[in-house]
Parts: sequence; structure tokens; C-alpha cells
Amino acid sequence: MVTRKTKSIKAKNVADAVSKQPEHIGLVANDGYLAPYEDAIRGRHDHAVWKINQLTHGGKNSLESFASGYDYYGLHKLSRGWVFREWAPNATAIYLVGDFNNWQESEKYKAKRIEGTGNWELKISEKGMKHGDLYKMHVYWDGGHGERIPAWAQRVVQDDTTKIFSAQVWNPEPYVWKKKKFKPNKNPLLIYECHIGMAQDAEKVGTYTEFKDNVLPRVIADGYNCIQIMAIQEHPYYGSFGYHVSSFFAASSRFGTPEELKALIDEAHRNGIAVIMDIVHSHAVKNEVEGLGNLAGDPNQYFYPGDRHEHPAWDSLCFDYGKDDVIHFLLSNCKYWLKEFHFDGFRFDGVTSMLYYSHGLGEAFCNYADYFNGHEDDNAICYLTLANKLIHEVNPDAITIAEEVSGMPGLAAKFEDGGFGFDYRMAMNIPDYWIKTIKEKSDEEWKPSSIFWEVKNRRPDEKTISYCESHDQALVGDKTIIFRLIDADMYWHFKKGDENGTVHRGIALHKMIRLVTAAAINGGYLNFMGNEFGHPEWIDFPREGNGWSYKYARRQWNLVDNHELCYHYLGDFDKEMLKVIKSVRNFQNTPVREIWHNDGDQILAFMRGDLVFVFNFSPTRSFTDYGFLVPTGSYDVVLNTDAKAFGGNGFADDTMTHVTNYDPLYVKDHKEWLKLYIPARSAVVLKKN
Repeated sequence: MVTRKTKSIKAKNVADAVSKQPEHIGLVANDGYLAPYEDAIRGRHDHAVWKINQLTHGGKNSLESFASGYDYYGLHKLSRGWVFREWAPNATAIYLVGDFNNWQESEKYKAKRIEGTGNWELKISEKGMKHGDLYKMHVYWDGGHGERIPAWAQRVVQDDTTKIFSAQVWNPEPYVWKKKKFKPNKNPLLIYECHIGMAQDAEKVGTYTEFKDNVLPRVIADGYNCIQIMAIQEHPYYGSFGYHVSSFFAASSRFGTPEELKALIDEAHRNGIAVIMDIVHSHAVKNEVEGLGNLAGDPNQYFYPGDRHEHPAWDSLCFDYGKDDVIHFLLSNCKYWLKEFHFDGFRFDGVTSMLYYSHGLGEAFCNYADYFNGHEDDNAICYLTLANKLIHEVNPDAITIAEEVSGMPGLAAKFEDGGFGFDYRMAMNIPDYWIKTIKEKSDEEWKPSSIFWEVKNRRPDEKTISYCESHDQALVGDKTIIFRLIDADMYWHFKKGDENGTVHRGIALHKMIRLVTAAAINGGYLNFMGNEFGHPEWIDFPREGNGWSYKYARRQWNLVDNHELCYHYLGDFDKEMLKVIKSVRNFQNTPVREIWHNDGDQILAFMRGDLVFVFNFSPTRSFTDYGFLVPTGSYDVVLNTDAKAFGGNGFADDTMTHVTNYDPLYVKDHKEWLKLYIPARSAVVLKKN
């Protein structure tokens, strides 16, 4: 017989059993479709927790204290004399040679192996070297020897004549920071991606100081609140865009001194501009003399052995993220740039390449199973997670961005939720979509529903950096959006009064593409320098194929400054667009509410806060009294792509206030009809009063 008491006991047992079952980890709780892969997600998380525990001795220390290798290794000035240390377990002897000993080996400059370790140490007298001296290592190993630049060198320079790189003794007066504390503005994050060397109008390599004096004021005036600097880590080949790094702790001397880079960052901070660095931990240059390729006779000291040693597409070497010493090197590198140069964070390059044994090459990534099928590099996943933990331990306000194309779930999710811990991931689908649309579809085939889906297609628990084009779309062999739209007519018809139909179309769509992309952000927005005003042509660094010319490795600011040309229309629009976005507090967090789309009319409308965004992508049809149901009230135009000030036709009267029209059917919803004149190929933003 089942009594009431028996039932209550059974119910309690069931409740206890349910309460004891582990809850879904946050990543899975936020996305039920990940449930079949929860064990893998937990496994990755537990792996990172285990590794942190190991490196911090069970939590007795911190990741930040672990990642201090740059204070130990390399060359350092002591209160009396100097000390040099290098990790080279395969070496049999290490000498320092340089200006201080006529580049000759001697016992005085011979390092000693620290017993029981792979470390070498050399103590040098006060007068044994001086600031500015050039030096290298002569490294010996069983069966060979070679000239090398120390792995932890913090200053590396290239001889103008011989083009040979050397480390340099660097001990200037310490830089005195004017802005000692800085907190980035992430509401929203508006990034100006830039390259110091090609940032000047002149056909040459630009400098940190020239950027600070000539380009930074433009960034400030344009309304961006963050610069993302490429090619900071020293690289032997200028044309690699900074992605074949040789000296990971050395700020590229092509652009000036470390102190001049610090002055640039300091000035940016004084003007409210965050500075993040494009950090390359996905691979390293193969060079042996300048880089880490064969530091001491062991090609695998820093890199994976066997088939995983070389990157099949990039002609570079792949770090072995399973080695604690390599993790120490890379984590120390992250901390070094944060502490020594006051960078506000990093955009991690080539994350897809790190995540998979295949480097993501030739893979489609069509469903969730493709991210959890055993071809992922757990060591790299662990390293990236640790890097994010460390960076935010050093600076809780730091910014980390993953450049990742496969769509790996959880990259920008919290560590506690089973994520990698990045603050943002790049919305790399958006520029691909725009290129495909411009190349393959006629203007009549542009569908607002497709556009709207693409610019807001992201995981709800991960913030993204949206962009229409970055440096990738500007590189030689590719085309920027403006060049895809206008092409050669930019050379002949970009003077005011001489525009043809192709130019008018290009100017109109350039603005609309940027506005719809920026208006739908959920984290931040990025623009590559010069693209905001439609910089013509591609980027082509000096190389043998172009006669070592700098003609296309620069930014022609004179074009946007010349108001007889059309470039300033685009630059002025970009500035006003950012101003509108910043007019809404925490714009990136406001819901994107679709009001209307009609693919036949090619009309799209949506709201964010009190802003209404309306787009007419039709190339030929203008609409009068096109109606949208919006919250009752009056609306003023705050931005119109068709305004004459931005190179448009100025067909609409933007001075009038638009008052909604009563409709008894929608009284309970507090909505009425907003009726607008929408010219063909234009967009307008209105603000509710």
C-alpha cells in the first residue's frame, strides 16, 4: 500500500537526485545545441584549470607572477654591471659578441650553464658594455654552431646598408608616463586599425613620432576611441605586414625607439584613445639567424616536431603549446607589452590556425560537430585560455579580440562558462558577405533580409567586432570596397562636378554598407586607416616585383584633405556616423528591433534605443510616404546618407520634424505610422524626441 508518507519520501529522493546532478556549464546553458559536446567543453575547461594549478603551484602563486620571464631572461642592467640569460637547453656553449669586444669570442663574454637547468647566464662588468652597443650570441651545440639574436631581446635593429639585424644594448633614461592610469571606453569600442610604417603620405617608412603628430589627431577628430596597431613585434621582412615575427619582445625599430612608441601610447591615452596591439602567437618566422627557428641546434625547442613543425600555407613555424617553457615565453610576452608599454590589450592573429591540427585549411565547419571531432589542438586551446586569464589578471580592463574564421563556439565567452575568455571575436563573416554581394549580385538582387541577417548573425553570449573591411581586403591582389564599387573611375571621375554614374553609385553604397554594419554591432566596430574616406588602390609593400617601391605602402591623406575631390564626403560621413552611434549610451547593448523589411522594395528598417535606421537599397525606386509602425511621437533626422554634405543628392528635407500618424488599430501598442520619403539608394537615421 502506497501511503502519503511513502509518496513524500519518494518525491524527496527524486528532488535530491536532481539537485545532485551537475548543472549545465554556462556555454551549454546558453545554447542547448551544444549539449552533445558538453563533455568536450568541460574537458577543455578542466584542462585549463589543471594547467593553471600546475603553473601556479596549486594557487600559491599567480599567473601574473609566473609570466615574468622577461625580467629574468635577456640582457638587464643591474646596480653594478649587467646580466644576460638565455634558455637554450641544447647548447654546449654561448658567447656574447658585439661592439664591446670587436665581435670576437672571449672567455670574458662566455656564458655559464646554470646547473640542472637549460638556462645560461653571463655577468658583465659596468664597463663591459654600454647603451647603444650592438651584439649577438655565438651559440654552439653538438655538431654545429651559429650566430643568433637572443630570444628575449628587447631591442633589435637593422643595419641600413647590410640589412643585417642585431640586438642592441638599450638602457636609456626611463620613460616618464604622463598618463599613468587609463581605462578604455568600450561603450562601444570603435577601433581604427593602423600600420605605423605605411601611415604617412610620403613614400617611405613612417615613424612612431610621425604617427603621434600627424595621424593620431585625425583618429581623435574622427571619433574613434581605440587604435589597433599592426606590425609592432620585430619582423625581418617589411612586406610580411608584421606577421612573420622574429623577435617577440622587441618593438620594431623601423619605426623608432621604444620610448617613441611609449610616447605615442601615452599621447593616445591622454586623449581618451585605447591602444591595442596585433599580437602574433600563432606562428613565427623560419629565419634561424634572426628568429627562433633553430636557436641552439634543436629546431623543436620552441616549435612542434614532425609534420606539425611548419605551417603548410604561411611558410612559418608552429609553436609547441604543450611545452611549459613555450607557454612561459608566450605568456610573458603578453604581460611584457601590457606592463612595459601600457598597451590596453591585444587582437590575437590567426586563432583559427592555432585551434586545429589542419590550421582550418580546407575545412567547411558546417555544424557544431566540426568543432569537437578530435582535430582540435587542446594545447593551443589551453594556451589561449590561459593568455586571456593572465591578461585580465594583469589588467582587468584589458581588451582581447580573437581573429578567428571557423566560428569556434565559446571564444568570446567567459572562462567560468567554459569559454576561452576573449572579450570579443572578429565578425569575419561580414566583410566576406559584402565582397560576395558586390562581386556576384546585381544591385536589384541585394536583399535587406539577407543583409540584416548577416550583420547581426552572432552568438548571443559572445561580443563581436563588426567591420566591412580590414587590412585584409586592402592587400595586394584584393580590392577595398570602394575599389570594387568604382574601380578605375576613381582615377578619372572623383573630382567634384565630374562624377559619373559609377562614382555616384559607389559613394552611395559605401556609406550605406558602413552604416548598416555599424548600426547592428553588439560589441564594437573596426575600420582600417584610410578606408573611411575610400582610400584608392591596394596595399603593396616594397618588394622585388614592384622595384622596391613605397608608392602603394602609404596613406594619401592629401586626398581627403582636398575638398575639390569626393573623398572628404566619405570621411565626413564616417565621422558623423560615429557621432550618432555614440549619442546612445551603451549603444552596443541596446536591442536591435526590426521594424520592417521588404525584399521586393529592398527596404529595411530597425530601431536601437530612440534611433530609427531606414535603408532603401533599390538602385532605381524612390518611395513617397513609405510607412513604418514605430513608438508614438515625433522624430528628427540626425543622419542622411543622401545629404549633399556627404556627396548625395539632397532630395529629402532633413530640417523637418516627422510626427507619427494616428491609427486606432495600434493604440494599445503605443505605435503609430511614421511616413517617410526615401530616395533610391539611400539611408536615413531618425531620433525620437
